[in-house]
Order: sequence, then structure tokens, then C-alpha cells
Amino acid sequence: MSSVLDSTRAMDRKLDHTLDRANSDVVLIVDDVPDNLSVLHDALDESGYTVLVATSGEAALNRARQAVPDIVLLDAMMPGMDGFEVAKRLKAMAETAHIPIIFMTGLTETEHLVAALEAGGVDYVTKPIKPKEVMARMGVHLQGARRARQEARQAGQARNALDAFGYASITVRMGGPGDGRLIWQTPLARDLLMRYYGTSAPQTPEPVLNWLRRHQAEAGREHELEPPRLAMELGPRRLTFRLHRHTGDAGGDGEGASDWLIVMREISDDAVIEAMSLSFKLTAREAEVLYWVIKGKINRDIAGILGASPATVKKHLEHVYAKLGVETRTAAAGMALNRIRQLHPQFEA
Repeated sequence: MSSVLDSTRAMDRKLDHTLDRANSDVVLIVDDVPDNLSVLHDALDESGYTVLVATSGEAALNRARQAVPDIVLLDAMMPGMDGFEVAKRLKAMAETAHIPIIFMTGLTETEHLVAALEAGGVDYVTKPIKPKEVMARMGVHLQGARRARQEARQAGQARNALDAFGYASITVRMGGPGDGRLIWQTPLARDLLMRYYGTSAPQTPEPVLNWLRRHQAEAGREHELEPPRLAMELGPRRLTFRLHRHTGDAGGDGEGASDWLIVMREISDDAVIEAMSLSFKLTAREAEVLYWVIKGKINRDIAGILGASPATVKKHLEHVYAKLGVETRTAAAGMALNRIRQLHPQFEA
């Protein structure tokens, strides 16, 4: 039995590199009796499964979080944290809630079997364990797990493709124990959220969460299909959020929980600033000042954005007036806006 635990610990240290899910289902066996672990481990290993083991409830939760197995074989009665509590905790965590759990129990009274199902189990086998029976039960439930894994893989490929075209996407869970949690993001989305909001998963930026909650409330009253887009500015760059679709109920994460896919895109007005510089023969800094005038900013605000003094901004603005042949900021903004809309029709003042 010690060799079984040693091999599992070695695998735990390099899980990211050794779990070949394309060719092998990953099974986590949880039992405090070494003989039970040994019998099941050897039978499953010979049948081509990748097998992990845990001898306590805490170890089971740690391994499940780390490895996210495809199925869990869980002893109902263990000292300390029993199998019922382990199952409830697995189902309460978004990353493990989808995993099918088969209870292994020597208790056949109705109340114990009901407790196993209520804790989140999909099936049970009775002790003494018969490996062939266990594998037959596993096969039924792994078919659904494989389909879910394939769908998730296809969805991930589609969402990653958005990154390649300058889009990014996130999935936010609303309702249930995981309410407001960011449960999925593309690499580009992770970078954008950190840059604009300084947050990272599982935290959803508060403005984004409030925007999504407003949509949920308004959709119920007005049957609104899509809320107005949310925008966040960072200098001449702007990050927009569009509610793409409701991806369905979040199975296993509590009644009323649902997932929402949000598509983000960063738009840069650097090209607009450069176009103003070339069109009106402005310096780079003069073009930046004019850009923020178009955006309705006063000199003090522009100074804060550019890291300059209001007096310096005023001087740059005087040069802009002279080069455009106007006398007021309103006239300068109007002339520049007309020119920019000719060159960049998508520009939003």
C-alpha cells in the first residue's frame, strides 16, 4: 500500500504535466482503509485509468482542487471529516462541482443512502468492494463527464479564438454560493482586467458585476435582451463589455445559479491622436491636449491625465488655436471632431 501512496504523491507534484486527459480518465479514490485503496488502485490502474488516492477528507479536497479528477470514489464513513461532508464541500466549489461522486459504503439503511445522494453523490456501491462492479458504474457516469469535457474544450477553443481577433471573454456566475465569481477567462481577458481594474479571478470587478446585476433586474421587468455596453477608459484606450449570452444553469453550484458569458474589446484612440497631429501639423503633446478637449475635459483634468501643470496645458492649447486658426476651445474641438470623423467614422467623442 505504501507504494501506491508514494506513486500518488509523486504524481501530485507534477500533475500539470502528467495528467493526459485525452487518453485516460482520472479517478480519485478516497478511503481510510489501505486494503480497499490497494485493491481498487491496482484494478483501475490495470484498466488504463490514471489513479489518485487520499486517506482523509482534507487530503481528498486538496487533491480534488489540484487535479480536478473526472470521477471520485468516496468512502462514506471515515474518521474526522466523513464522506458526506467531503461531497458537500466538493459540490460547493465551482471548480469541482461538476465531478460525479460514487459513494462506497457498508451501510445499506435507507437513510444513509438518501444522505449520500443528498450530499451530491450520483451513485453508490456497497462493501466489500467488487472492482468490476465499480468500473461498470463508473463507465455510465464517465460518459457524461467526457461529453462535458469535450464541450468545455470546444468552448475554450472558440473563446480563445476571440483573443486572436482582439476580443477577450469571461464567464461570471450569478446566484448560488458562487454569486458574482469570475469562473473563466481567456488569457487576454486576464491581462485587460488586471490593467484596467487591478483585479484577478475569481474576483469580478465591481463595476462589471453591478452592470450585470442591473441587466438581470431590468431584463425581468422590460424583457431587455442586451444591456447597454459598459465602457472603462484608460488614457486614450477604452475597454468595452458586451453581454454575449446566458450560457445556462450552473449545475451543482446551488439552486438559481447561472453563468453569463461577457465579451470584452479594447479600443485604442492612439491612431486618432496621430491623425490629428498630421492633419493640423501639431506636436504629439498638442495633439494629446486637443484629444482630451474633444472628450470634454477641462485644463485641470487634462493636466492630471498628462502629468503636466494646468499652465503647460494652457500654453499647448494656445498653440493649437493658432495652428487651427480658431480662438476658442469649442471651435477647436468642433473642427478637430469633423476632421476625425472623416478619417475614423467609428470614433466616439
